[in-house]
Amino acid sequence: MALAININELINGKVIEWERLEFKQGWNPADILHSLCAFANDINNWGGGYVIIGIAEKDGRPLLPPAGLNPDHIDRFQGELTGLCHYL
Repeated sequence: MALAININELINGKVIEWERLEFKQGWNPADILHSLCAFANDINNWGGGYVIIGIAEKDGRPLLPPAGLNPDHIDRFQGELTGLCHYL
C-alpha cells in the first residue's frame, strides 16, 4: 500500500512532527504494537502517527542509513502484527 506522503520527507521530518514518528530498528511485534496503541490513543488529537520499521533511532531521530528488513519476511511480519491486533 502506498503512503500518502513521500518516505524521504517522512524520515527526515519535513512534513510530520517528530512526536508523530517512531523508528524501530528491527522486528519486535510487542514494542511495535505498543507504539500503535499510543498513536491510537491520540491524546493530543494529532491524527495518529507513523511507525517506521527498519530504521534505528537515537534521541528520537533516525540513524541512517536504514538497517532495513529482509523483504522475504514482510508478509510474515504483517501476519503476526495483524494477529496481535486482534487481541486489542
